[in-house]
Amino acid sequence: MSEPRSAPTVGQVVLGRRLLDLRESAGLKREEAARILRVAPATVRRMEMAEVALKIPYLQLLLKSYGVSDDEAGAFVQLAEDANKPGWWQRFHDILPGWFSMYVSLEGAAKLIRSYDPHFVPGLLQTEGYARGVLKAGAVGQTRPEEIERHVDLRMQRQDLLTREDAPRLWVVMDETALRRSVGGPEVMRAQIDRLLEATELTTLTLQVIPFASGPHPGTYGPFVLFRFAMPELPDMVYSEYLTGAVYLDARAEVATYLEVMDRMAAQAATAQRTKEILKDLRKEL
Repeated sequence: MSEPRSAPTVGQVVLGRRLLDLRESAGLKREEAARILRVAPATVRRMEMAEVALKIPYLQLLLKSYGVSDDEAGAFVQLAEDANKPGWWQRFHDILPGWFSMYVSLEGAAKLIRSYDPHFVPGLLQTEGYARGVLKAGAVGQTRPEEIERHVDLRMQRQDLLTREDAPRLWVVMDETALRRSVGGPEVMRAQIDRLLEATELTTLTLQVIPFASGPHPGTYGPFVLFRFAMPELPDMVYSEYLTGAVYLDARAEVATYLEVMDRMAAQAATAQRTKEILKDLRKEL
């Protein structure tokens, strides 16, 4: 039986979708593929949905049955071996829940990340001090200092993607509430606003604040993140978190609704240039 794990890498998701397409192109039903492997149809479904790591012997049998050439099959197997390697974030498996492990994988593979947060500065733009304050306040069942520091370390390492050569486009919309809510005291907040001002100089970042004066907007229900990928096998995805977990949405109608809401909020928010002025004014108040 294929080995389960807490969350797939993006590579496994992509290959699972390719495997499904190859089976359907070959005109085989899932039950027929299962008979080739002498497994239950549910095992084939789990491989295609990236719910299990891809076992290479299973993969080789399926590719041959789907009429894939030896050269193409060899390349597919190599991709599977690479995709099965643990992501860097899996070093934090002791404190990282499976539902968020998938998020980190998507974040690292996205070409565009659009984020809305009504309560806090998004994790990719937090300072250590601010992150520590947020994590301490939100810790439920993980209150040991060493666990908090592991979470802070993970959050800081995630930020490396902002300065890598192929950095994704990051477009952040925040409520003014997130800047007015004191986390860690004035010194921490001053450092956090300085960090945001520095981040606005990145050519791959757009930061917008929705001022109180602009009134209600369609995103007031809660935070969410929209991912877009360069890989055609991966559709746009929306991540929405709740107290004990998260949901990942990729149905076209649902994603389109979130995209429309994000566009409307961006139109209602202060421009990127005006946002800089708002940040500078808030910095003076601290």
